[in-house]
Amino acid sequence: MEKNVGGYDRTVRLVLGPVLGIISLAALAGYVSLGFGPLSTGAVAALFGLVSLVLIITGATQQCVLNRVIGLNTYRPERSTETEETVQSRKSV
Repeated sequence: MEKNVGGYDRTVRLVLGPVLGIISLAALAGYVSLGFGPLSTGAVAALFGLVSLVLIITGATQQCVLNRVIGLNTYRPERSTETEETVQSRKSV
């Protein structure tokens, strides 16, 4: 699978993922209450934990299935100022 997560998209995932993970753990430990309507704090904390893991994994690997399905690609490969041929020709001199 090709990389399709980069730039600000990747930064947001790598920041928001751990934040959601900490909130999830705090809720499971009883420090915060995350209950919404009929959902218990444990259910919401588990959901936050799952979303946290997905954000961290997709940010770290720079690959997201949902981005691929909807045709979104925020990854931009870094440009090299030298090509391999330039480096090889310099080595042979």
